[in-house]
Amino acid sequence: MSSALVLILVVVGGYLAAHVASDWLGRRFLVVSGAEYLLLGVLLGPQVSSVIGADVFGGFAPFLTLALGWVGVVVGAQFSLQELVRLPAAPYRIAFLEAFLTLAAVSGAMTLVFTWMFRMEPATAVVPAVALGAVATASAPTGIGLVARRLGWRGPVVKQLQLTTAIDALMAIVAFSLLLTVNHAPPTGTVRPPTPTEWAVISVGIGCVGGTLFHLFLGNERKIDRLAIGLAGATMLASGGAAYLRLSPLLPTMLIGAILVNTSGSREEIRRVLAMVERPLYFVLLIFAGAAWVPSTRAWLLPVLVFLVVRTGAKVGGGYLGARFNDALPTLGWGWGRALLGQGGLAVAIGLNYLLQEEVPLANLVFTAALVSVIVMDVASARLAESVVGSARRRRAELYVAAQSGRTEEA
Repeated sequence: MSSALVLILVVVGGYLAAHVASDWLGRRFLVVSGAEYLLLGVLLGPQVSSVIGADVFGGFAPFLTLALGWVGVVVGAQFSLQELVRLPAAPYRIAFLEAFLTLAAVSGAMTLVFTWMFRMEPATAVVPAVALGAVATASAPTGIGLVARRLGWRGPVVKQLQLTTAIDALMAIVAFSLLLTVNHAPPTGTVRPPTPTEWAVISVGIGCVGGTLFHLFLGNERKIDRLAIGLAGATMLASGGAAYLRLSPLLPTMLIGAILVNTSGSREEIRRVLAMVERPLYFVLLIFAGAAWVPSTRAWLLPVLVFLVVRTGAKVGGGYLGARFNDALPTLGWGWGRALLGQGGLAVAIGLNYLLQEEVPLANLVFTAALVSVIVMDVASARLAESVVGSARRRRAELYVAAQSGRTEEA
């Protein structure tokens, strides 16, 4: 089968999945779509049927780079300063504490596992461990939004969850991008290689230049089609430049998204473009990610199980500690972190980005852990979010009834 025909079939399948199957499954069964497309990619890939062969996958590298960059732009578009400054400081402290504890707990635990199982040096083992820590930190907002629409309620818990998923994405992208700058292979030649700090500055500079250029040319554009083309071009330019330099496309494109929503007069139109393209592109990314999967040559079952267990404990425990230290347990409840267990597209993007890097340790194992986590967690993520939001809604109703009863007695 030709590469062009494969791409057409995958894009059409992603479009239909986004506009038909995804919405229907979400409304009827409260299931976040995603895992089935990963499995479909595995079945179509070279490990099973070879419909999408290794040569076909290699030919679509620019398209995958665009998909990775689009994920970053979507994350950055959440950080509108006009909206963020309206929130008090406590929700930010809760979100950052939960994200930091998850990143630290998973990175530390996986460093110990890799050092013990594979007899790796700690300096080498920490590289895949931090990559898995970034994967673990990412949380999907899809299930939370689905539950909020279904229940018709946007209380403090929903707002805290939406803010926390954005902070989780920010922390995951920054941690993973800095990891690649520290672990960057020196370029060939006699020129002095850039230091990790200089690579980080280069990564940030790519995003700032891309966002500035887009703002100058299309900052006040209102037409959706021109915005879509321009945004795709800016994303491809930034993500392609970062990939060529063996940096992560996620950080530069996240900066592009943040710059655009804070400087452009077409903020709502840009968000419409992002939302319109996000789901089809996400499903296409899932299919190609599944096709790119190769079984790890190392024993991967125990590390993946440890990763899932530690991530679950870190999300729930980090959420509990964040709420407790900020006196928010009566509002959020002790187990509100369960709603953050869904993984989503960012986890796949980080795992795939790590896999595509050259000469990184345990690339297939890290990618396998990311895919398994998405398959396992996303199936139940909406149900977990519903349990958290439903409990908070009932608790708020009980407090309201108790307050009304107290006023009646006083009268």
